[in-house]
Amino acid sequence: MPSLKEIKTRIASVKSTRKITSAMKMVASSKLHHAQTAIQNMLPYENMLEHILKGFLVSMPDAESVYSLERGEVKKVALIVYSSNSSLCGGFNGNVIRMMQQAIAGYKAQGISDITIYPIGRKVAEKVTKLGCQCAGDFTELADKPNAKGCADIAKEIAAKFVDGEYDKVEMIYHHFKSAGTQILTRRTFLPIDLSTEKIGNYNDRDLSSNLVTQKAQEYLRKKGVSKSRKSEEVVELNDNFIVEPDMESVLSVLIPKLLNLMVYTALLDSNASEHAARMVAMQSATDNADELLKDLNLEFNKSRQAAITSELLDIVGGSVNN
Repeated sequence: MPSLKEIKTRIASVKSTRKITSAMKMVASSKLHHAQTAIQNMLPYENMLEHILKGFLVSMPDAESVYSLERGEVKKVALIVYSSNSSLCGGFNGNVIRMMQQAIAGYKAQGISDITIYPIGRKVAEKVTKLGCQCAGDFTELADKPNAKGCADIAKEIAAKFVDGEYDKVEMIYHHFKSAGTQILTRRTFLPIDLSTEKIGNYNDRDLSSNLVTQKAQEYLRKKGVSKSRKSEEVVELNDNFIVEPDMESVLSVLIPKLLNLMVYTALLDSNASEHAARMVAMQSATDNADELLKDLNLEFNKSRQAAITSELLDIVGGSVNN
């Protein structure tokens, strides 16, 4: 059995760790709130762009673009992979890296070895370097400070290379943020883009009403009706009887690049919010574990202290009897 001094030292150590994890949870909660606000500020633009594009595509079902043409044979592939720059967020980075490795292995099994990675986040960038894969550049700054311009530059570069035939297919791997308690690891085709109207708006199922991440809290919100997903009625109806000038192809050549820019930026915001939500869960779990450990250590300390007192009393009584 450890001595009282050893137990007291360990209790002090656990208390210190608990303070850190509790503080990190509060910081992650604050950052999650800002990330949710960023998504909320982006939604009106996303709604309107999708509404306009869908209106055009409904009026011309057979619309095609250079960005939607599928290649007969896929030889060159690009992956846009989103992770975080820091750790202590549970399995967030590990899951993304695992899916990236599965995607690379799948393409190599098909005989496709020309794979370029766009790593947004230091963790995935380090893994790409370790694996010896072809890296398209350094985008670690975007993971901490998401901005639309940086995402637009990436989307513009990839779209240009796709049109020039340098890439035959482009995919995105990221965590789709549904709510503070639910983030879905997603592998999504970026190019060639699917222009079917049924696909537009499929990823608009976010709940930005709460920062609570526990299962009980989420269940409570569902019962009370506080947690509401974004509804399509929020989009202001437009007059879809458009007169297109100069022609549909020219209009789509402007709208589709804007949609590609938005897809890269939206995935970044989703990944950023998912990271903070995952860190909240991890730090809350660590804090709860520290509380349980403190209970056990305090119980062990009291038992040891009581045993020491009992032993001393027995020594005193034994000495008085002998005298």
